[in-house]
Amino acid sequence: MSNNIYKLLELTGSSSISIEDAVTTAIAKAHETVRHISWFTVTETRGHVVDGKVAHWQVSLKIGFTLE
Repeated sequence: MSNNIYKLLELTGSSSISIEDAVTTAIAKAHETVRHISWFTVTETRGHVVDGKVAHWQVSLKIGFTLE
């Protein structure tokens, strides 16, 4: 078994659909340029309210990936 070094990257995803969609969108975009993404942690969830309803989600997260 080899020793690995990991790095964390902080992202914020947004969605008018759901929290899950905001997370999924952020990870998919990071995956375009970051290799070996292994996990994520949601650090903050925010929302925008219009007329008493949730209109937009914004989710901050940290993703962990292995350095080559």
